[in-house]
Amino acid sequence: MGVLSRVSRLARHLDRARRSAFAAHGLEPWEFDVLAALRRSGPPYELSPRTLLAQTLVTSGTMTSRVDKLTARGLVTRRADEHDRRAVRVVLTEQGKSSVDAALESLLAHERSILANVAPDDQAMLANLLRALVLPFDDTAE
Repeated sequence: MGVLSRVSRLARHLDRARRSAFAAHGLEPWEFDVLAALRRSGPPYELSPRTLLAQTLVTSGTMTSRVDKLTARGLVTRRADEHDRRAVRVVLTEQGKSSVDAALESLLAHERSILANVAPDDQAMLANLLRALVLPFDDTAE
């Protein structure tokens, strides 16, 4: 119980740091998650809504609402799929790319600060131990 209690407590601290990093750039955590998925996809920074669903673990109705809100803010656009006129692609705009890049930089600074007192070898060991804990629940543990 001591191990998982500590993991739970750390998760709360990390969530606060994450929210703070994103808020500094006008983003909610869910907005960052969608924008980051598009950013990770590489140029031209676009994905199908189905792929975004799989990467963010939300329902199709939730994703539609999220894309609508991000579109209204100018962070993403929709465009017709070249290969299937019935389908759309969600595309990261330059403004969206700038926002997610700035928020990521803030998040990484928070993470470096949190890990500053942990030796690099201990960080590597901790990463491996946490990966082993997460693996049964998440196929993206890498």
